[in-house]
Amino acid sequence: MRLPFRHVLSRLAEEGLLLILLLAFALLLLLQPIGMHELGALIHWETIWVLAGLMVLSRGLEASGGLARAAQWLLHRLRGERRLAVVLILFSAALSAVVTNDVALFIVVPMTLGLHSVARLPIGRLIIFEAFAVNAGSTLSPVGNPQNLFLWQSSGAGFLEFTATMLPLALVLTGLLLALVPLAFPARRIEVSAGSYFPAFQRPMLWLSLLLYPIFLLMVEQGLVSLAALAVIGLFLLLWPRSLLGVDWLLLLVFLLMFLVLGQLALLPPVAALAGGITEWPGGMLSGGILLSQLISNVPAAIFLEGFTDDWRFLAWGVSVGGFGLAIGSMANLIALRLARLPGLWWQFHLWSLPVLLLAMLLSYPLAWWWLGA
Repeated sequence: MRLPFRHVLSRLAEEGLLLILLLAFALLLLLQPIGMHELGALIHWETIWVLAGLMVLSRGLEASGGLARAAQWLLHRLRGERRLAVVLILFSAALSAVVTNDVALFIVVPMTLGLHSVARLPIGRLIIFEAFAVNAGSTLSPVGNPQNLFLWQSSGAGFLEFTATMLPLALVLTGLLLALVPLAFPARRIEVSAGSYFPAFQRPMLWLSLLLYPIFLLMVEQGLVSLAALAVIGLFLLLWPRSLLGVDWLLLLVFLLMFLVLGQLALLPPVAALAGGITEWPGGMLSGGILLSQLISNVPAAIFLEGFTDDWRFLAWGVSVGGFGLAIGSMANLIALRLARLPGLWWQFHLWSLPVLLLAMLLSYPLAWWWLGA
């Protein structure tokens, strides 16, 4: 059976990222050989463990059929496509400020995929805007995303001070997404499919997954990261082993390679020299955070650039805006795209994300100089 050309391009784009990371890893090893111990130190193992646990829990929610039923309940109360998009964007943005952007996606993306069995909707476009929304909403909170958490801790700013610094940007970015809703989603009535297929409802799997979410996050907060992940994986292996086959384990390999490649790259003297000159660019760290995020993602960009500036505020704004644009700009983008696994979604994502990045830059520069000062 021949695959549609657009589907082939999509698979090439997704697996192309893995191939690029593998080639980059090999090239950097040739340029600057380092030992296995040093390589292992480049990987943020806590992130890998947390990601593994959340992937299993989100798979449990999806496989239980509970999210499909939640989607059905939502559609019976929001019968307009545009109104549904607004609710999902606001929900994703608010949730990300509380439970971090990555965790928010592990909740909202499977729920949105459940809409497939309920109605005819642009599921891919909804997921794209949910990825945008968690990047915008998580900007507000010191615990909304990994780069905020790092900059909050390294800056010594108080929780309320950090939140007040980021508040205008979070509001403007969220407002920008809402302003784009009429362009992306028509004001038509949602057509619920006749004879829609609903997966079998497994109540024990649903309740266990919901119960394990706060327990898992609490254990992570207490530093029991690997134990929490192994406990979650072990429970599902014991109770519902077939559900683990639906987990996108390849995503873990992508994240492992990202840590290795970015860590090696930061060790190269020319890269460090270039970073030192970013403060002289037009826009300074605001521009540096945006542009470097497009190359190495906003979390490592924040970590890398923090040592080259005395003003964390412009850097925090820059890496937040830098989460838009290329998919690699934010790890949340990669998670959303990999969780969705819809044909052509990578290309559709960039058709929206690149203009959103340009609009966000046009809005953020004057706003930063007004709110943060020159």
